[in-house]
Amino acid sequence: MISYEWNHRDSGLQGCALSPAECNPVAESAALTCRLRLRSGSLRVGPRLAAVKSILVVDDERNIVDLLRLYLEKEGFGVIAAADGEQALVLHQRHEPDLVILDLMLPKRDGFEVCRDIRRRGDTPVIMLTARGEDVDAIVGLELGADDYVTKPFNPRALVARVKAVLRRADGAVKAGRPFEVGTLRVDPRRRDAYVGERRLTLRPREFDLLVALARDPGVVLTRDMLLEDVWGTDFPGETRTVDVHVAELRKALAPDGPEIETARGYGYRMVPPLREPLPAPDAGATE
Repeated sequence: MISYEWNHRDSGLQGCALSPAECNPVAESAALTCRLRLRSGSLRVGPRLAAVKSILVVDDERNIVDLLRLYLEKEGFGVIAAADGEQALVLHQRHEPDLVILDLMLPKRDGFEVCRDIRRRGDTPVIMLTARGEDVDAIVGLELGADDYVTKPFNPRALVARVKAVLRRADGAVKAGRPFEVGTLRVDPRRRDAYVGERRLTLRPREFDLLVALARDPGVVLTRDMLLEDVWGTDFPGETRTVDVHVAELRKALAPDGPEIETARGYGYRMVPPLREPLPAPDAGATE
């Protein structure tokens, strides 16, 4: 095992609000050496499989990026890093992260421009990093579409908690009925419409509900019991074989150009998420 010690004093870290004792993760070498970086796979958490969420961290201060990488990866997130606004937009388009942590004061293109472009592209949640006391920056950022903001110096644990809260809200919006996409599949739960490309899917009511249950959490394995409860209700008197029959019909409807529904043998099903490019490994010499 390789040990690692964060030298808080020598790092010149400006954004960390922890004391040197709190910011010395000597015992976290396993987290650092293992790097929870399952690019397109899944991370086993308890009795189910959870899709790894990716976070794009945009800051030109390398020490802040390293600190956030440490705490985010310890919580199971994949991390992509950018040092300027132009690189941030390239990586956002390439990797489609689940959330962006965005500093306002950036080279080439500032955080306001980056946030505006990200919002034009879609609904990726954004947490902005602002200087202490710059309320105007925070207000402008929120008006541009940022979901939250954190002032420097910040507590990294508190920022990770904000990340989780924003992601929960974003997931809840999808589950509440907002249209969403999985690769070529587009689903509108409120209109009860589903398309693969330009092809409209003809689905029975239970098949559509099953499609929503699987597609709203691509990559997550759901047990047959979970799907029964979600789609048929807790008082459904039938057997889990019902799920298998409906999945078989759903696969036929999605084929040949829709996303695949994969069987987790002896467990349940998951909708395979679209492939993303592998997360870039951290560069020892420069933030990439």
